[in-house]
Amino acid sequence: MSNKKLAITLGDFNGIGPEVTIKALNKMDIPPQQVILIGAKQLLSGLEKDFEVEEVPFEKNWLKYGSETKEAGEFSYQCLLKACEFAKDGKVSAIVTAPVSKNAMHLAGHNYSGQTEVLEKNLADFDSGEKAEMLFVCSDFRVLLLTRHLPLKDVKITKELLIEKVQRINNVLKTKFKIDNPSIALCSLNPHAGENGILGDEEIKEFAPAIEILKNMGINVSAAKPADTLFAKAAKSFLNDKKQPYDVYCACYHDQGLIPIKTLAMEKTVNMTVGLKVIRTSPAHGTAYDIAGKNIADESSMIEAIRQAISL
Repeated sequence: MSNKKLAITLGDFNGIGPEVTIKALNKMDIPPQQVILIGAKQLLSGLEKDFEVEEVPFEKNWLKYGSETKEAGEFSYQCLLKACEFAKDGKVSAIVTAPVSKNAMHLAGHNYSGQTEVLEKNLADFDSGEKAEMLFVCSDFRVLLLTRHLPLKDVKITKELLIEKVQRINNVLKTKFKIDNPSIALCSLNPHAGENGILGDEEIKEFAPAIEILKNMGINVSAAKPADTLFAKAAKSFLNDKKQPYDVYCACYHDQGLIPIKTLAMEKTVNMTVGLKVIRTSPAHGTAYDIAGKNIADESSMIEAIRQAISL
């Protein structure tokens, strides 16, 4: 790890963010000087090491386990802003974020569809083409979302989007994951890859020309393949502890990509924001309001998120 610190935000205090952060850090052998926690010391009872804490405004009477509140939403948002500030100032090497509630942030007046979008707005150099991408990782099983938090009726896959996203993930795999010639699988939008236009023509009109352009750039990208077949083969490799057939699977929409990887490895999967100045990682689960405050949350995904942030 560099001499810069790892920033860890505590997320929504009414959920399990502080709990899994404490449990993860207590299990991991990380020198305190390598980490800065962003949140409030009052939420860190039980933390065994003396980590630096960057305080964000918090009052104890705001704590209402299992509830979505504007106070928790504002706290979550301010934690993210502070992490972005540290990243822009070059003080941190990576960011790990505990889960937040989108609705709580909306209650506080911050209308983002997730933490990825907050990070993108505050860290991306849009003039140079930087954008955030959402990548889910468990060992060598990686899933990129071509679209993120959209209603299914609004999902639109175009030639331009495919070229942009595949170029960006190809660069990330080369620079961050040190894969010389990444193999990239494209999930089709339609069942059976459209059946030659019978079940939809996006694979003919959008995917095919994009793939031709990408291949001419020297990018090792597949044809549009049925997602069920791709992920069935991915699952077989994963369950048999064999190398994945592809270095990344590009899913057209949220559930197409996340159902397979979360079904196979929810506790070990890490949500990554890539394509920005720093890598951001997060557990693959949410705030888990139903078990908040009960001290029964599983910290496995947070441990993996911290490990990935350090390794990258």
